[in-house]
Amino acid sequence: MASSRKRPSAKRIAVGLSGGIDSVVLLHQLRDRGVSAIHVHHGLSPNADAWADFCRKLCKRWGIPLTVRRVSVRRAAKGLEAAARDARYEAFRKSPFSVVALAHNLDDQAETVLMNLLRGAGVRGASGMTEHGRLGAKTLWRPLLGTSRREIESYAREHELRWIEDESNSNEALTRNFIRRSIGPLLEQKFPQWKRNLARAARHFAKKGAGQEELLRSFLHSRGLKAPSQAKLAEMLKQLAGGGARTLVEHDGARLRLYRSKVLLDPESPAEFSRQEWKGEPLLKLPALGGELRFRKVRGKGIALEHQPLSVRLRSGGERLQPDSRRPRRTLKNLFQEAGVPPWQRERLPLLFCGDDLVWVPGLGIDARFQATRGARGLVPEWRSRSKF
Repeated sequence: MASSRKRPSAKRIAVGLSGGIDSVVLLHQLRDRGVSAIHVHHGLSPNADAWADFCRKLCKRWGIPLTVRRVSVRRAAKGLEAAARDARYEAFRKSPFSVVALAHNLDDQAETVLMNLLRGAGVRGASGMTEHGRLGAKTLWRPLLGTSRREIESYAREHELRWIEDESNSNEALTRNFIRRSIGPLLEQKFPQWKRNLARAARHFAKKGAGQEELLRSFLHSRGLKAPSQAKLAEMLKQLAGGGARTLVEHDGARLRLYRSKVLLDPESPAEFSRQEWKGEPLLKLPALGGELRFRKVRGKGIALEHQPLSVRLRSGGERLQPDSRRPRRTLKNLFQEAGVPPWQRERLPLLFCGDDLVWVPGLGIDARFQATRGARGLVPEWRSRSKF
């Protein structure tokens, strides 16, 4: 669940918290960054008061300021779902926060694009949602737009999070639920990658609709970078269009890279990093890699405690990992490609070793030989990068 993009200042951000799994995971991801939360009370469900109370207790436990806004949903010709969304966005627009972080994910994006296409939408509708959008003078930020619902569920289980279930999610009279529960599973049988493919198509439509120059200019502006001259902009587009994953374009102290037809920001030049021993501390800061490793002791999962001492190293090439004992050991290159990790990020991830044996890789998991057995004490590592969102 990582992104190399520059994130907005946390002091200006409110997470839109419904209490569902997506928004709870997003709040958990951002909880240490000084954010606030906003819960919109629609009053449409008999459980609405209980949902608001859940959000209050969650935010109190995590020490996060919460604002609860009650809204009146007026049934419109376009349907109750759209009317509730409009009321919710109006509440966001009137909030004192300049950035509202929403938990829309990759599955939501694919479902939105499919719905829009079925309704006969043009290029704009086929573009789906953007990671950085506007709502009046405010910014709508969707950090999880490239993260699948399956990955979000896995994260929630790993961190033992609690959330609420909206009973309306089972109502297939609502178009989105019909696509999610009936159409989606049928598509997956024939087209297992349909969600990612539709999300990728949405990005292509967005490029066609906005124009490549305007798109790049907006991208740079949203990241707080200076606008290049027309000549420099044209040259940057030429390099990005003609290059591959190793393409590197420098501008205003930042570095732009291209991966799978997507422009990403790589804001820092890499610093030298040497092997570092882990001495049992719960927090291991790795400033040269732009982040920190956190360790939690749990039962029945993680790295078996007898596998120590551990050391942190960078990838040198040829490493193999077997996160699932039922599948063969594979090269990190193949696993990274499958996970969609850009090549330049692969070289700067902290890998845990026991002696010369690879134990754990961020985002890929723990090698089967080192996994704690059921009921045994284990160590769960977590990599937190400053450029995570």
